[in-house]
Amino acid sequence: MRYFRPSLALAALLSGSLWIMTGCTPPQEEPVLALVNGRAITQYEFDVRWNELSEATRVRYDKEGGKRRFLDELITRELLMQEARRQGLDQNDAIRDRAQRYKEQLILDELLKDRLRAKVELSQAELDAYYEKHAHLLLAPLKVQVSQMLLNNYPAAKDLKKQVEAGGDFAKFAQRYSIDDKTKAKGGDLGPYRKGLLNPDVDAVVQTLRHGVISEPIKTDAGYYLVKVSPLEKETIQADLATRERLRQELLADKRRKQFEEVIADIRTKATVRLADASRYITEDTGKP
Repeated sequence: MRYFRPSLALAALLSGSLWIMTGCTPPQEEPVLALVNGRAITQYEFDVRWNELSEATRVRYDKEGGKRRFLDELITRELLMQEARRQGLDQNDAIRDRAQRYKEQLILDELLKDRLRAKVELSQAELDAYYEKHAHLLLAPLKVQVSQMLLNNYPAAKDLKKQVEAGGDFAKFAQRYSIDDKTKAKGGDLGPYRKGLLNPDVDAVVQTLRHGVISEPIKTDAGYYLVKVSPLEKETIQADLATRERLRQELLADKRRKQFEEVIADIRTKATVRLADASRYITEDTGKP
């Protein structure tokens, strides 16, 4: 069985080379699991590394060689580290600078995690208001597909209603007889019902229609409408649910951003910050902040 294979876990081990530099030292007299060119890998080091893995990664190891596989990767990591030191990479100023920035980022992450303890949550009222603001992107509670045709007079509308109920094709009749230029080419199809989609008089009737039933002629200033509704396709409803979840995540991210800005503002109010004269070389050509 070939144990070594590049993995996310090994990459994590390689990126964890700062562990030795942080001052963490294993207790004395720890059992030694392996010697790599004389350098001991102890049970303590192994346990620390193993416990840093996510549960999912440990499960994957259990399926692909278990802790023995993990020990092999620790050995590989040590061999690579020894080669890096042989080449003097541990004395490289650029790498030291990056290591320092990484350390600082870990410290900042820990600070903000402590300051941002309050879990950001959304109330239903906030979510509903955000959905209302983006109503043009969402399906209305009445989840139906709407079709309509507009006729010049009541007799024509009544006659076409009878023909459709007798088996005639609503879409074909709309293409042939409707005087609504916006929808006749599509057989009267208006797509999913949305707020503000229909003439108010027509909208009131649509709210009462059963699927597949043709309305009575509806008198409006433009003429007489015939409308029908049908169920939405499953894919359309799923797309709407996905849009709602995207909007929810947007609102949640915005609340987190505001919480972060409040923390930063609080820290700034307790600090003294004065830009030096040289800062003009940075700010002069950057445009508006």
